[in-house]
Amino acid sequence: MPLGSAPAGGRRHAIDTQMDGRSFGQLRQECLQRRVLFEDPDFPAEDSSLFFSQAVPVRLEWKRPPELCANPKFIVGDATRTDICQGQLGDCWLLAAIASLTLKKDALARVVPHDQDFDQRYAGIFHFQFWQHNKWLDVVVDDRLPSVRGQLILLHSASNNEFWSALLEKAYAKLHGSYESLKGGSTMEAMEDFTGGVGEIHDTKKSNAKLFGIMKKALDRGSMMGCSIDISSSAESEAKTSSGLVKGHAYSITGLQEVNCRGQKVKLVRVRNPWGQVEWNGPWSDGSREWDYVDQAEKRRILQHASEDGEFWMAFEDFRSNFDKVEICNMTPDALSDDTKRHWEAQLFEGQWIRGSTAGGCRNFIDTFWTNPQFKLELADADDEDDVCSVVIALMQKNRRQLRKEGMDLETIGFAVYEAPNGAEQQGKDFFRTHASKARSKTYINLREVSERFTLPPGRYLLVPTTFQPHREADFLVRIFSEKKVAALEMGSDVDADLPEPPPPSAPEDETDEEKGLRRLFDQLAGSDRAISVRELQQLLNGVLSSRKEIQFDGLSLHTCHSIMNLMDADNTGKMEFQEFKVFWEKMKKWIMLFLSFDTDRSGKMSSYELRSALKAAGMQLNNQLLQLLGLRFADEKYGIDFDDYLTCIVRLENMFRVFQAMDDHKKGRIRMNMLQVSWRNPPPPILLQIFTLHGGMQLVSRFPFVWLLCFSFDLLFASLCKFLVLSMNV
Repeated sequence: MPLGSAPAGGRRHAIDTQMDGRSFGQLRQECLQRRVLFEDPDFPAEDSSLFFSQAVPVRLEWKRPPELCANPKFIVGDATRTDICQGQLGDCWLLAAIASLTLKKDALARVVPHDQDFDQRYAGIFHFQFWQHNKWLDVVVDDRLPSVRGQLILLHSASNNEFWSALLEKAYAKLHGSYESLKGGSTMEAMEDFTGGVGEIHDTKKSNAKLFGIMKKALDRGSMMGCSIDISSSAESEAKTSSGLVKGHAYSITGLQEVNCRGQKVKLVRVRNPWGQVEWNGPWSDGSREWDYVDQAEKRRILQHASEDGEFWMAFEDFRSNFDKVEICNMTPDALSDDTKRHWEAQLFEGQWIRGSTAGGCRNFIDTFWTNPQFKLELADADDEDDVCSVVIALMQKNRRQLRKEGMDLETIGFAVYEAPNGAEQQGKDFFRTHASKARSKTYINLREVSERFTLPPGRYLLVPTTFQPHREADFLVRIFSEKKVAALEMGSDVDADLPEPPPPSAPEDETDEEKGLRRLFDQLAGSDRAISVRELQQLLNGVLSSRKEIQFDGLSLHTCHSIMNLMDADNTGKMEFQEFKVFWEKMKKWIMLFLSFDTDRSGKMSSYELRSALKAAGMQLNNQLLQLLGLRFADEKYGIDFDDYLTCIVRLENMFRVFQAMDDHKKGRIRMNMLQVSWRNPPPPILLQIFTLHGGMQLVSRFPFVWLLCFSFDLLFASLCKFLVLSMNV
């Protein structure tokens, strides 16, 4: 689903996130008028806000800053990197990002608004702003903080009376559901949440000699940087080395310098441990002899407040040999490998991988790979100073940290880019069998975001974001940055149908032998009115289809036969005459052949991933959102759809399309209904079966009835998924 385009960067109004819809200003003013301190009902001072998988290991108290010290301050002086000291939570990645944030004052002022303190307007309420999936959110918290014996046990400042960093951690924990949700992560994740920036990762062992220059340019441009040492097993996590570094631990990069030492230029990197202690003890560390050979004025300028504060210098070559990864979050997508600064355009799309319909996995799984969401990019104009197009593609999976309490975690994700043919149709299996990718993510990895920078010739391209394994579900956001505006659209996003009117049934004297046989069976069941009811239709069809050995199924359900009757009962009598049955039987034979063509193993089931192709062959095209809903409704646990469910699906869809077409007087893919037409009755009126559009996506005048239809028609299954349906259909 496209989110539209916007220039990279830029300041946007933050969205209030409190459940009751009130803003920070409204809540604070109300508390001041009532002379009470704010207590956050959305994130209460309870154990559930701390942990979701374990009991609180210590006896703690939630205390407000005035209960912890005599003269609390929100910020003492300026917010600096020394204000961040890690507590008993494994969120060093977050703390490393906060330390980097303090080096960029404009970004810090957005994340940590300065319109709050422990002054005359103190009401026990504070707020912070974070970027989440292309939106800025304003998160409100009360100032009750977990403590033991009067001391904060989580993130705290080196100054006992300063609380901005502890409250920032609490707001970030609220955003993700609990403090426990912050355990373990990538520094890049938090840096992007603080800026809305674009991330890139450098392997220090594989990077060329330009890495120091790239890092220097990153700091000069206001980028945020972190680094870490890889671990080979969980036993190495947070293990201290003999040189004073910690494995599997997130550090901030806070400075770079070149100094003269014994007639040579030495490149230095300043690194900070968010613990506020435990430092590098090798060359160029605090007090090391290398500093004796540096000019005293330069030494004083560089070292300034050197102490055991967790921050240290080290030679760049030692940095490269000890650290494995550098994470850089850029405020814009400008490349750090050159001096060019560009104006960047951004295109944004959001989508879902849903098992059974759009969770096709990577190219290794060719039978389902093509079912992943596909996005067409048209790079029409080359960059101003080149004949190629600079493009940055960033794929982000959404809300995975909040889902940890449900046993979910980050999926392994990546993407591929193909040269695209003309048209806006979803490309099928055969296309990917015969076409190689033109670009792709370097690897599939379980990070929140995977981003890559490409230079591509002008042309049309197809972007396919995927999880590594098929059937893995997640929501995602795609950001596409380019110097020149890119025309982008989601493939297969149209909803349409080509359903020609069936030919009139043959006259009795012109009936084929097959039709004569059907007439005899029909007359045996029909009453004096020479028409059959739903139950008689079920008996007739099951009798006829049971003789066809190529169809493996247990018979048509009464539910399916009701759908058939709704489609064919033109005079609304609730019964079907033989002439109507003959028209239906011609449709039925076509649908049987389609089903058998997709039931390749003759198991009596077709793969739900093939539903798009089966419906297209029947003259109907649905977008990803509708296919996902149908997959959830009709597919079994192994992503199979049996003949009965297949028939129910295709009959209902044709019924919906035909009635919609009849109401679409101006053939514009839009209908207008009054309240009587959409009012709820039990059973629902036939119009509730017809509410969706044929052109330009889901352009509905009235959308809720379609959701009601799904809830009603799909019985109890969709009762629990009603909220999901509304969100999926952008109601």
